[in-house]
Amino acid sequence: MSATVDTKAPPARSGLLAVARAPGWVRYALLAAGLLVALWLPNGLYPAVAVDILCWALFAVSVDLLLGFTGLMSFGHAAFWGTSAYLTGLVAIHAGLPFPAAVLAGALGAALLALPIGYLAVKRTGIYFAMVTLAFAQMVYYVANEWRSVTQGENGLQGVPRAFFGADLTDDYYFYYAILPIVLLGLFAAWRIVHSPFGRVLVGIRDNPARARALGYPVHRYKLTAFVLSGFLAGLGGGLFAVGHRFVSLDVLHWTTSGKAVIVVVLGGIGTLWGGVLGAALVVRLEDWLSFSGFEAIGLVTGGIFVLVVLLFRRGVWGTVAHLLRRRGAARRE
Repeated sequence: MSATVDTKAPPARSGLLAVARAPGWVRYALLAAGLLVALWLPNGLYPAVAVDILCWALFAVSVDLLLGFTGLMSFGHAAFWGTSAYLTGLVAIHAGLPFPAAVLAGALGAALLALPIGYLAVKRTGIYFAMVTLAFAQMVYYVANEWRSVTQGENGLQGVPRAFFGADLTDDYYFYYAILPIVLLGLFAAWRIVHSPFGRVLVGIRDNPARARALGYPVHRYKLTAFVLSGFLAGLGGGLFAVGHRFVSLDVLHWTTSGKAVIVVVLGGIGTLWGGVLGAALVVRLEDWLSFSGFEAIGLVTGGIFVLVVLLFRRGVWGTVAHLLRRRGAARRE
């Protein structure tokens, strides 16, 4: 008998379906509203916090691509986030390339790392998959800690430049708008993956892998491809995070970073995609507010909120709102 964890999320996925089935003008209105909020964000929040929200939004969407649409719970995504952060920092420091090129190099390195890890991990499901990814992430953490000649160990990489063809991006306000197009491209890529025939096959594998296998789909190959794509998106966010902070520490590889990403996805809504963006904004803003207030037990608060969301709002914030709107629309039609 094998132990499994139910990672299916059909209730939350209804939030994405509700948006997809909405009239065209509603979808365009939501898209315009999201873009306006993104453009306004560094004016309403401290720019450094806005930058963190963008980076964590990409990270959360990458985790949701696996958890919500493939049914794979990863507790090791910090390996890709952190590996990209280190590679981005090293390329930016030693090669002097513009930061987008350094970030791309880091993301490609994360995708390359995801290939062997995913090849071994996707052969397992449920809690076994989660533990395998966690084990590999801890191995990467150990290597980074011991390879001090490259990573500087506990001291971390310092002074990661924000080179961009001579432009002055030392101010976080301008840096935010410099990385916004990259983040939007990453989010669009995730959306395109989910809405492609490949994404629909992933959902079928998540719901019934045996039936997908019987229909002739190579289940492990699809899972591995999703894992690598997810690693690339996580790396994209990690690279931007490194340049945004101009510093890379071992914390980016710690298992708590993976756990935080899962909390963000659950808070926003598993299988909603955009719920990860909303969850990232809520968690990062809450942590900033608590830190500014002098409250030290931040994990206690975020953990408590996570428990409440799991117990009271199983669809997450985005999924719950979409579900209520859908029910209201159905009641009006009746």
